[in-house]
Amino acid sequence: MLPDQVYSPAEDSFLLLRAALAEVRPTDRVLEVGTGSGYVAAGLSGRAAVVATDINPHAVACARARGVAAVRTDLFSGLCGPFDLILFNPPYLPTLPEERIDDWLEYALDGGPTGRVVIERFVAEIGRVLSPFGRVLLLVSSLTDPGAVRELFARQGFVAFIVDEERVEDETLYVIRAMRDLCRAG
Repeated sequence: MLPDQVYSPAEDSFLLLRAALAEVRPTDRVLEVGTGSGYVAAGLSGRAAVVATDINPHAVACARARGVAAVRTDLFSGLCGPFDLILFNPPYLPTLPEERIDDWLEYALDGGPTGRVVIERFVAEIGRVLSPFGRVLLLVSSLTDPGAVRELFARQGFVAFIVDEERVEDETLYVIRAMRDLCRAG
């Protein structure tokens, strides 16, 4: 049983793992950002070398208990890379200041007013730790506006497209695959 301060695997976790299993190569160095319980990283165990991060100390402890090499940090601060495959199930729920819950679980849920506050930071900084031919799998929701997220990637010189999706209650979950736009590199 997970502590109440750690995000429990749910449909978004299952979708991201499914996409990651279809994407991962045995030679990949994989980074899962915001690993939570470590469900996705542990699901890739034995398929590639995997490192995970989370800002939540309770999540890092859970991931380590699953056998995941987990580091407590904000996104990928302090990591050097390069990583060939980077996975992230970010906090994507649009959240107003008065809706905040002010605990560790909030780091897994609170995406700010647009649902993209953490995603914007992630996309702006990802090039630093991604290998030249690396790939990113980012889970987003219809509540987060996947088109706006793809545009964030485009502004950073990436191409991004949806590789998997699943309807869940009042929203659709999407996995966006992004990589450097080598045609525009120069």
